[in-house]
Amino acid sequence: MTGDKSWGSRRSFVEMLGLTGAVGFAGVTAATPGRQPGPKENELLVGMADDADTASVQASVEQAMPPNAAVKHRNETLGYMAVELPEEASDRARTATAQAMENRPGVEYVERNVTYTIQVAPNDPRFGEQYAPQQVNAPEAWDTTFGSSDVTVAVLDTGAQYDHPDLQGNFASDEGRDFVDDDGDPFPDGGSSHGTHVAGCAAADTDNGRGTAGVSDSRLINGRCLGGSGGGSLSDIADAIEWAARNGADIINMSLGGGGYTETMKNAVQYAYDQQDTLVVAAAGNDSRGSVSYPSAYEEVVSVSAIDPNEDLARFSNYGDGVEVAAPGVNVLAPYPTDDYRQLSGTSMACPVAAGVAALGLAVDPDLSASQLRQRLKDTAVDVGLSAAEQGAGRVDAAAIVAAGDDGGDGGDGGDGGDDGGDGGDGGDGGDGGDGGDEQPLSGYRLTNANSGLALDVEGNATENGAALVQTQWAEESAQDWAIERQSDGTYRIVNNNSGLVADVADASTSRGARVIQWDAHGGDNQRWEFYSLWGGEYAIRNVNSGLYLTVDGASGSAGEDMIQWPWYGGDAQRWELTDL
Repeated sequence: MTGDKSWGSRRSFVEMLGLTGAVGFAGVTAATPGRQPGPKENELLVGMADDADTASVQASVEQAMPPNAAVKHRNETLGYMAVELPEEASDRARTATAQAMENRPGVEYVERNVTYTIQVAPNDPRFGEQYAPQQVNAPEAWDTTFGSSDVTVAVLDTGAQYDHPDLQGNFASDEGRDFVDDDGDPFPDGGSSHGTHVAGCAAADTDNGRGTAGVSDSRLINGRCLGGSGGGSLSDIADAIEWAARNGADIINMSLGGGGYTETMKNAVQYAYDQQDTLVVAAAGNDSRGSVSYPSAYEEVVSVSAIDPNEDLARFSNYGDGVEVAAPGVNVLAPYPTDDYRQLSGTSMACPVAAGVAALGLAVDPDLSASQLRQRLKDTAVDVGLSAAEQGAGRVDAAAIVAAGDDGGDGGDGGDGGDDGGDGGDGGDGGDGGDGGDEQPLSGYRLTNANSGLALDVEGNATENGAALVQTQWAEESAQDWAIERQSDGTYRIVNNNSGLVADVADASTSRGARVIQWDAHGGDNQRWEFYSLWGGEYAIRNVNSGLYLTVDGASGSAGEDMIQWPWYGGDAQRWELTDL
């Protein structure tokens, strides 16, 4: 779960991150006149509780705002409002304002309106040919289908030249929405080329006697949420996701990244994937880093790394546990404004190639849900000899995904079964660790808190239900030995190898500050945890039931402190090192 490198204190707003479930309002309000386009670094996003009355929350928040601040925007579907602070406000004043607003009734969270940027890398020497469709075996897939206009791919980017000769045949009659300038014309401004190129990678018109061939002939819709400089605000991008999902997008492509983990973006991708059954695909990032960037790091999003024509990992591509598939991303030839073609490189290019392959899969098997399509994209990917961290399930393959659907759809169900089998293997590894007890050598993991350097332990080496999880000095005791058992849905149980009991949130509470204890395994969401990779090999550990994170109470460095669940803010007290014993 990669974010900014500098992290604040426990209750500091400035570096606060986190997530909640998607909230249930309806509609997006128009932005207040005068709101600046593009990045909005002077804004805070205020998330509203599920059952809160929007007008009442806004009135309450306004009481906590300084006189020269203003509510500039609301998205009622995602349940947030944007508050603009004066440019001259100090970090201390911003923190104080955020904390005051967070304490108002009906407020769920407050976070910065962070900036996302395009994921294009500097171009390498031209190859002089279009290779990406061939590398993913699109020509063989085209023997069955070029794609379908019944499959809609939303390109959320800098805006695309929708009248480009090689794109206009696939763009919908309604060109889309401009969230940067808040109007109905998403044509790129200021010579911006990124969105046009991305749209062409996914769905330039194929077999039309012009220019290049996109991977799929799909219906395109155009959401401009990044400015001409390639940067865009969290709120504009979240609004674009909600708009695309609500307007029938089967697949959303986001060749953008940055900003770290935010509740607003988490809500947006949850809304698209979980509520609107829309597959969300995003670029892994171009930092040559061993962890993927957001938004591709969210569990609801397919993260795509980039490979070169030799099927080696591109020198710029991020990699890590979050990568699900790989696609061509070096010197990819595609449409470029105005009425031109260029080669560009980046995970920005790999992402729409993967989205185009997914669109071909949906064209031959239109009854697939988003989760089934995601699984089939992975099941039909080809191992090109890279590590799982570099290629995920492998390089996407258009011919294979079309063949799986053309065979009647059994490939998707078989893929789910294969995934369960893989998970069973992981569970077996965890089970071997769980067999360890007082009479056995240590065989699982030591979990060390990055703030204190102390190890996760059971208070008093207790073996009964309800004993508190605490931090203590490492003593090579079995009560400090933990099995991390993967479940069939990709989540984990944290099993103490002394007691055989599992990490549990007391009373299945969803409240911040609830204690983490050990209890008999019963399979409840409060006993299921997700692990997110951070900088330097550390992990954030999130409870599935509450969406809150395993944290040392009070961010204490002292031995004996309890474990609690708390919203993500990025401090070392929420960061854990796993050492294989």
